[in-house]
Amino acid sequence: MTDLLDRFAGVVPEGAVDALRRHRPVTREHAQASYDALFTSIDEAHATLAERAAIAQFVAALHADDLAAAHYGAITRDAGGDALADLVAELSVGAATTGPYGAYPAAGPLAGEGVEGLRWTVADASRPALGERLSAALEHAHLLVFRPREASADALRTFAAAGWSADGIVTVSQLVSFLAFQLRVAAGLRLLTAEEAAA
Repeated sequence: MTDLLDRFAGVVPEGAVDALRRHRPVTREHAQASYDALFTSIDEAHATLAERAAIAQFVAALHADDLAAAHYGAITRDAGGDALADLVAELSVGAATTGPYGAYPAAGPLAGEGVEGLRWTVADASRPALGERLSAALEHAHLLVFRPREASADALRTFAAAGWSADGIVTVSQLVSFLAFQLRVAAGLRLLTAEEAAA
């Protein structure tokens, strides 16, 4: 079985890394099942495929994973059109930074350990093309990727005010969390695959 993680990592069928993954078939199956639950046979009532794909393309680009960004960008093109995919790619360049960073709660024990960084928002010129819903989703995704310590009830209220339902917000949060897992595992497998090729 070859899954999306294998494709992102360049895992060679029947190779050593493939054997490692076959040793844990349930883990492999569940990783692919999580992807399928978010991108195939979905209920689009609260988050459309175009929205999901655009968010995934953006998050993959923030992680500097070109293969994943291209994969999700292709879904964005199919579901939302070339203009949307191109705009998300353009926005991700200006949103790129390093993290995590952000402020801890002022009354908490870590208040003095906050680190400042980019507080990215969609430029006014790009908002009409994206719409308020997707603009808010990309801003929230950027917060979750780089400033998770600032995820708060206020951040969720801002997200909801753009037209996202509770179910939609949960879906977007699950999507960003899944991508954090998927892209990190792919990066690790890619290193192992490179070592296998060099051996």
